[in-house]
Amino acid sequence: MAEDAVTLILKDHRTMEELFDRLQSEPDQRPRLLEEIEAILTAHSRAEEDEVYPAAAKAAGEGPEVRHGTEEHQEAEELLRKLKECDPKSKEFDKRCKEFVDAVKHHVEEEESDVLPGLREAVSQKRAQELGRAFWERRARELERFDVKGRVPRQRDLYEEAKELDIENRSKMNKEELAEAVQRARRG
Repeated sequence: MAEDAVTLILKDHRTMEELFDRLQSEPDQRPRLLEEIEAILTAHSRAEEDEVYPAAAKAAGEGPEVRHGTEEHQEAEELLRKLKECDPKSKEFDKRCKEFVDAVKHHVEEEESDVLPGLREAVSQKRAQELGRAFWERRARELERFDVKGRVPRQRDLYEEAKELDIENRSKMNKEELAEAVQRARRG
């Protein structure tokens, strides 16, 4: 993995958007999807706060934006906690789901228009890749704390599924790349 921090963060943002779409279109899968969303949201937030935000604050002078981003992470986690308390088939769920999704989308828009461009301009490509590696490793450690009912399969299981789906270059992929390739192949 030689991707920079900004690219990896953007990938996580797109993954969350896909999960939000599925939350709306697959109501029978809501409890499982909420577990997956919680795992990714928490892992992403902790990795950003621990590995990327300090560099953004220092190198790009993004201190106020970083503090605001951390507050928005906490707000999203609280909204998600309240959402998970609802019956997934209730009107209350729909209301809280919209509130949660809107809050996360607002955070993503601000981060993608303020913090990430500033970081990209302020650090070298080498430093951006170092931050990407640190972000991804911290994210992976955080994901290990979650039991997302098979949504983050073992690398060997992913490899076997990639083999069945005839995904090229699967032997050269890490776990995250395999998961992404398998997900793309499943969608067709």
